[in-house]
Order: sequence, then structure tokens, then C-alpha cells
Amino acid sequence: MSPTQRLDAVLAGLAEDGATGSLRVGRAGSVYLSKGRVTYVESPSSPGAEEILTCSGRVAAATLRGARQSATPDALVRQGLLTLGELQLCVLGATLDAAFFVLAATGSRPRFKEGDRHWLGDQGYFEVSCLVRECRRRRAELDRVCPHPELDSLPVVVAPRITAQRVVLTAVQWEVLVSADATATPLDLARRLGRPAYSILLAVRQLGAAGLLLDPPAAPEAVPATPPPPLPKRTARTEPGPAVREAGAARTVTPAFPQVSGDATDVGVLIRLRDALERLL
Repeated sequence: MSPTQRLDAVLAGLAEDGATGSLRVGRAGSVYLSKGRVTYVESPSSPGAEEILTCSGRVAAATLRGARQSATPDALVRQGLLTLGELQLCVLGATLDAAFFVLAATGSRPRFKEGDRHWLGDQGYFEVSCLVRECRRRRAELDRVCPHPELDSLPVVVAPRITAQRVVLTAVQWEVLVSADATATPLDLARRLGRPAYSILLAVRQLGAAGLLLDPPAAPEAVPATPPPPLPKRTARTEPGPAVREAGAARTVTPAFPQVSGDATDVGVLIRLRDALERLL
């Protein structure tokens, strides 16, 4: 049984027991339950409801800190900064995003703390089985759009040229292209834009499938080492021929005509060649 299946089994057991508290899953995050139903999930891999509200400019950071210290999320609604529906949708969206990463965590032993509650309270509920099923559906949707999971963690790099004559973009896709600086990953962009992490992941996969992003660098293939060529065998030393100097190095040049010495035979050959050429003229 895989660690993910064990986590699903633990959550299913807590749901059957109607437990209230938080389930810590190592460094992956925490799942908050109320009477066996999930009310909130947080993970360092995705922006939470607080980050979404502040990064998007919907609520000032100082105002949100005050509400957190007083543990009264309804104060945001009473002050007219948010409607109840906006707060609930934000919490539910952040919960789905964080669950996407927490439920996929492996190698962590979950620990349950009974009675622990998140300061945002119970803004909505998810049945454990429904939450697990939705996370699987989202994973399958990403792979269906573009089966390249490495795009989820690598920096987003926009292609300088595309083959299409016309491109239609969604609002999220446009924000991704404008904000991509070849260093930020999709999750970095989600925090920067104040957008849910899954919407950015999906937009990046869609842009990759449309050819608007550079392909991830492929792992270099191992090149078999070629042995160095054997050294030339030493030969008997000969007299050097004519040489020319080029770029500071001596280069031996083979003469176009045979070298002539002072031997009488060579002189006689030259004289006969000269006489023959004169008769032809």
C-alpha cells in the first residue's frame, strides 16, 4: 500500500469517526476536519486563502493580520471588505489547491491533533471521498491537456516565435505570459498573481500544448568516450624541405618540381628541355 493510499485510508477513518482536528502530513501541509468533513487544507506548495486575498489586492495585509489575531474571519464580511460568498469561494478554492499537493505527498507519517481548528473557521465542507476524487480528476485533466508534468516545477519560459498565425488566450493564460520571466515557476506565478495554484498549472500546461512555451531542456545523453588516436611512429630523420611561415607556425610545403642539384645529369636534362621548347616556338 502506497503512502498516498495510507493517507486516504487515514482520512477515511477520521471521517467515519466524525473527528474534529488537524491532520499534519509532514512538510506537505495539514488537513483540518470538523465532524469528519474537511473544512480547510493548507500546503506550502500552494498559496492559501490569505495569500490569495492579499496578493490579488482584495484585502490589505494589515487588515487580514488583525482578523487573524482576533480569530474572527467574519470581521472581513462585517466591515464590507468581502461578501460571505467571496470568502467562502476563496477558502474552498484554496482548500482544493492545497489538497492537490497534500494528498499526493509520499514518505510522511500523518499525525492527528484532536480539536485543532483553523482560524478561518468552517466556511465550507468537503466529504473526504469527494475531495480525493476531485484531486484525481484534476491530475488526470492536467495530463490530458499536456502529458509533461515537468512543466509544473520548471521556470516558465515563453517561446520567442510560434508557428500559429493567430492565438486566442484566456485571462489567466495572458497573465502567465506577461508575468513569466524565465525564472518563476508556475507556483511562483500563482503567488505573484494571487491566483489559485491549479488554475496556473492548467494554464501553463495549455500554453505548453499550444507551443507558446519553450520545451523543457532534455537530459543530456551519455556520449561514449572515444579513445585518443595513436601517436605516430617515430621515423628516420630526413633533411627538411622548403618551409613557409604562417600564423607563427612552420608548415612544410611539397615543391611543385623536383629539386635540382649540381649533378651533370640534371643539367643535361634541363638543356634538352630548353632546346625542345625553343623548337616549338
